[in-house]
Amino acid sequence: MDSLKDQTAIVGIGWTEFSKSSGRTEWSMATEAAVKACADAGIAPNQIDGIVRSSFDAVLQHQLVKSLGIDELTYHGEVGFGGGAPCAVATQAAMAVASGMAEYVLCFRSVNLASGQRYGVSRAGGRVGGEMAYYTPYGFLAPAQWIAMFAQRHMHEYGTTSRQLGAIAVSQRANANRNPNATMKGALTIDDHQSARIIADPLRLFDCCLNTDGCCAFIVTSAERARDLRQRPAFIMGMAMGLARNQEVVRTYNRPSMTEFPETKLTSARLFRMAGVAPGDIDVAQIYDHFTPGVLIALEDWGFCEKGQGGPFVESGAISWPDGSLPVNTHGGNLSEAYIHGFTHILEGVRQVRGASTSQVKDVELSFVASAAFVPTSALILH
Repeated sequence: MDSLKDQTAIVGIGWTEFSKSSGRTEWSMATEAAVKACADAGIAPNQIDGIVRSSFDAVLQHQLVKSLGIDELTYHGEVGFGGGAPCAVATQAAMAVASGMAEYVLCFRSVNLASGQRYGVSRAGGRVGGEMAYYTPYGFLAPAQWIAMFAQRHMHEYGTTSRQLGAIAVSQRANANRNPNATMKGALTIDDHQSARIIADPLRLFDCCLNTDGCCAFIVTSAERARDLRQRPAFIMGMAMGLARNQEVVRTYNRPSMTEFPETKLTSARLFRMAGVAPGDIDVAQIYDHFTPGVLIALEDWGFCEKGQGGPFVESGAISWPDGSLPVNTHGGNLSEAYIHGFTHILEGVRQVRGASTSQVKDVELSFVASAAFVPTSALILH
């Protein structure tokens, strides 16, 4: 795997409007974002010869072959899971390019999560199978409930506070206020966070991500081809994904610890080994934030602070732009820009490398992107 370092790059990014009611199909939005990503890279849509999608997506590869006018795909793949998928999608695309299976691989995520099928809305009734058979009879149905369990345990073990979780939401809202694409704007203070209603104790309203309609897309090609295209390439210096023993999707409670996740720690070791750098070398990070505890625990498990020190780390201002030692989610993240299952984080990671973010970190050399905690995970280091 180490031989894949710097062999590929993200060369084009595209996105649609983010809204609460798109009035469009996921296919239409995926086509728009893909065309914009091609234009950004300086290639024609029919040059795409590979497509990798999330298995959760409603849009299939053959639909985009049709709407983009592609003659033939030489590679088509997909990655399981939702929030854990974005960086794994990029990794699969990079492997397809590096192996010669395709030259230009399109990656995308298109969703109507606000106006269509909503994540986080409890559903019961009918036949329930798999892991959910152990939770549904007790009304344990929604992601906020599941994540609240991890937050409570972290608070119990390390003294983490609701105000520390709020520091994440406040920092990211400030970033969103500089971002014209963000759907949540306006001042947000710690007092605002603390006075907001409880969703699932200890999670308050502003600890929870948005429901959004929209699409993000990006294109991966070889480092050699990337140098001749329109934009400054974001070279993939490190990439890794992981799934560990006794893992469930979000509800991973049956392990020795509920406050650290072996898949993240093991993936982190492989990621930084491939890139040949350490967490302390990273200039800016985009970390999946479906709920604020996910950011806090991820900062610990990816190696940016010691276990149990995530609360003091975020409360100190370390994640804030522009003066923090590690600005996090400079686009506003899932909490305040939009929730496209973490694909916005990859786009922002690329913008930071290009010097094009609305909360640009000075002299960026290494840009880190992580997909979700609590599920099979993945990450990238770009430069």
